Amino acid sequence: MTSDRARRELDSRELPAGQFARLLKAVVVPRPIAWVSTTSAEGVDNLAPHSFFTFASEVPPVLQFTSIGHKDSLRNATGTGEFVINLADLGNLDAVNASGTAYPPDEDEFAALGIEREPSVAVRPPRVAGSPVAIECRTEGTVEFDESVVVFGRVVHLAISEAVLDGDHPDIGKLAPMARLGRNEWSEIGKVHRIDRIPLDRARRNGS
Repeated sequence: MTSDRARRELDSRELPAGQFARLLKAVVVPRPIAWVSTTSAEGVDNLAPHSFFTFASEVPPVLQFTSIGHKDSLRNATGTGEFVINLADLGNLDAVNASGTAYPPDEDEFAALGIEREPSVAVRPPRVAGSPVAIECRTEGTVEFDESVVVFGRVVHLAISEAVLDGDHPDIGKLAPMARLGRNEWSEIGKVHRIDRIPLDRARRNGS
């Protein structure tokens, strides 16, 4: 496939770092959101969204989120070795956004924002009671890139609301996950396309 459309060529070394990052965040989309709950060594609960979030390993199950700057989620997850990723869904959009406010480390976002918490099963940090999914993790390690730190967590427990299940499988429409785009833009799940992977023998036949 070829295209005659002109492209704007941008060298990362020739633009201010912040400007280049904003451009990247506008094209690496949609980005799932890790709504991370942690507890500090002093016992203060913290809740914050992180939109650099994905799988790191399937077996064993390891997830990762990135702290842009040394924020409370990072300090708590590395200091206590535990965190919970709660699904950031449409029904909780306002609460997810509000929890992104830079509260001081000694202030509990659950209490400040009136977000109900519930006990986790395998880790100390609480879960968001109103989120349909909670993924309990133990911190496996970090990788630092200047001001950004990637946090890896081994999944030790998964809790899914019966209300979002279709039989034994989560239903994407019922989950209603939110994602971050560029600027202050968020997105919902739109049209879902089902397309099966093509076996090698059929791919070769189709290509001949």
